[in-house]
Amino acid sequence: MPQQNGGYSLYELVMTLALVAIVLTIGLPSFSGMVARSHQGVEIDALFHAIHLARKESIVRRRVVSLCPSFDGQSCTPGRDWSGGWLMFVNNDRDEPPRIDPGEPVLTRHRAGESVRIMANRRGFSLRSTQLRATNGTIVVCDKAGRTRPKALVISYTGRPRVALENSNGDAYSCAH
Repeated sequence: MPQQNGGYSLYELVMTLALVAIVLTIGLPSFSGMVARSHQGVEIDALFHAIHLARKESIVRRRVVSLCPSFDGQSCTPGRDWSGGWLMFVNNDRDEPPRIDPGEPVLTRHRAGESVRIMANRRGFSLRSTQLRATNGTIVVCDKAGRTRPKALVISYTGRPRVALENSNGDAYSCAH
C-alpha cells in the first residue's frame, strides 16, 4: 500500500497566502473605518443621552444643570475642546460659562475615547427647568485619523439634541476650531 502525503504543496500554500493578502488589503481599510464610526457613535450617543439627562434633572430638581468640558474629571476646563470628556453638575449659582463651585453636586462624569476629537462652539451648556431657555450650540465629534466624516450634535434653545452631518449652509462639519 502506497503512503499518502497529507500536507499541502508549495503551489497551494503560495496561492492561499496570496488570497489572504488580497482579502486583508481590501478588508482592513473598511474595517478601520467601521471601528472609527463605532467610536464616534459611542461619543455622540453619550453626549446625546447626557443632554437628555440634564434636561430631565433640571426639571426634576428645578435647578440649572450644566455640562462642561473636563480633562481631569473634577473641574471644568476652559476652552471649547471636549476631547477629554465632560461633567454634568447642578449649577446652583447659574454662572456662565459654567464652572463647578463648592457645594454643587456632580451628577455625571464621562471620559471620552482616545481616538476622537470633540469640539464645541460653547464652553458649556446649561439646561433650565422652566425659566429662560437652554444654551444652544453645536458639538462636533471627529475621528483623529480622519477615517470617517465628522458628526455634530446640534442642541436647540429648548435643549433638544439632534445629530447632523452638515450645517445649515449644507457644509460638512469640521473639528478645526
